[in-house]
Amino acid sequence: MNNNWIKNTILFLGSQTISLFGSSLVQYAILWHITLTTQSGMMMTISILCGFLPTLFISPFAGVWADRYNRKFLIILADSMIASFTLILAILYLLGYEALWLLFVISAIRSFGSGVQSPAVGAFLPQIVPEDKLMKVNATNGSIQSLIMLASPMLGGALLTVAPIETIFFIDVITAAIAITTLFFFLHVPAHAKAREKQEFSYFTDMKEGVAYIKGHDYVRHFFWFCAIFFFLAAPVAFLTPLQVTRSFGADVWRLTAIEIAFALGMMLGGIIIAYWGGFKNKIHTMTLSCLCLGFFTIALGIVPYFPVYLLIMGLSGLVMPFFNTPSTVLLQEKVEEDFLGRVFGVLTMIASSTMPLGMLFFGPLSDMIKIEWILIVTGFLMFIQGFFLLGNHVLLEAGKAKA
Repeated sequence: MNNNWIKNTILFLGSQTISLFGSSLVQYAILWHITLTTQSGMMMTISILCGFLPTLFISPFAGVWADRYNRKFLIILADSMIASFTLILAILYLLGYEALWLLFVISAIRSFGSGVQSPAVGAFLPQIVPEDKLMKVNATNGSIQSLIMLASPMLGGALLTVAPIETIFFIDVITAAIAITTLFFFLHVPAHAKAREKQEFSYFTDMKEGVAYIKGHDYVRHFFWFCAIFFFLAAPVAFLTPLQVTRSFGADVWRLTAIEIAFALGMMLGGIIIAYWGGFKNKIHTMTLSCLCLGFFTIALGIVPYFPVYLLIMGLSGLVMPFFNTPSTVLLQEKVEEDFLGRVFGVLTMIASSTMPLGMLFFGPLSDMIKIEWILIVTGFLMFIQGFFLLGNHVLLEAGKAKA
């Protein structure tokens, strides 16, 4: 492990934070524009599908690329592509082309870039961070991202009231340029061993090896099945709550901003807690606590009639998210061999980008027929029940035990 790992980690996480800030501004701008102008579950579903399906299609290949090639340059390439098309969108808006379908197109392109980037980022961190520091670094990264999620909706809401949406697009291009420059010129990390070798096998051979690896490792296989069901059930609380707030409490930008701030504050605090606490000795117990709490809070979001209480519950939901995300990521980084990390994270990205849109294909149109509150109550109850399956899975419990 490079002795300069602290410097490299700061440079890497710093560049990703800057890039994430601009991306978050664009994400909220698009979401709020569609929510406030259409108030349609179907339109939100189309937007979400555009934001996920390209990731689904590219993730299997992206996982192979992350294992074959220099991960740093893959991240730079993805950031560059996203920034280029965002710049084109900003220019089109300046020229007066403001059709809704353009937002769907840019969401799809950004999803494609994210699908390339995500496996590379997940596999790159273990290259520069010692294994015994992975929990703290991942938790710290989660807290930083939550801080960005806290600041970006506030700034985004303020910008939308005083400037056109293309201003936010230009800010994203600038932040991406800074992040790319930082990675390219200042972060000096050698490519991982396989990337330095001559590549003799086809993509599909590598892909098959990745699938065989997952099938042959009980922990990874069981965890991925759990995630597929959990992501499907989490689709309403992840995507329909802004629409619920618009319909039930009022179509005001400040309300949409408030729920994002509450969730981000909770996640930031949760990340700090998990960074210093480290979770239970068995990581699966920490993940179980998160699942049970999130299921309970999702039910509560479907019941409470007062917006201040709604905000409090949204904050608590954010608080428990790092208790699942951080230990689950660290377990994969610890237990998966480096040569397969990219493909494993690629499959995980594919699962998330398929099951959540699949959930929205079902729950999105359903939200135009029945109250979103009922959808949250039912899915929250099912998530709560699913949490107990983690405790009952001996393979996952064994994998979650702390190393001697």
